[in-house]
Amino acid sequence: MLTRRLAIALTLVLCVAGCAGNSPSATGSSASSASSVPASSAPASSASASASPSPSVEPSTGRAQTVTGTVEAGVEANCRLIKDSTGSHLLYFDDPSLKASAAVGKKVTVTGRSEPGMMTTCQQGVPFVVTSVSPA
Repeated sequence: MLTRRLAIALTLVLCVAGCAGNSPSATGSSASSASSVPASSAPASSASASASPSPSVEPSTGRAQTVTGTVEAGVEANCRLIKDSTGSHLLYFDDPSLKASAAVGKKVTVTGRSEPGMMTTCQQGVPFVVTSVSPA
């Protein structure tokens, strides 16, 4: 009975210590002295979430950007990519007629804006919201 209580108490202490290391107040430059979790054990995703997926792609400035290349199929269904000197861009279409104009294998020029922080299911390329498509 004593061993079971000790195990439960130890589990609770570890859970509380783990939660303390992930609290918003502990995300500063130094970890809380009461926490047994070192600051370096923070999840890697929190550090990489703010980093741009491609260092050569600037965040959206509201200005239109143009990318020219051949449309490629992505690894996930319904995902289309285009590559240029700055990297791979995931083409995101609000208008279905634009998507039809950018068929896989066609060389096109797309205009739109890069959205590096946009979440997608395509798992590759920097999202690029397409506003127009023309043959290249």
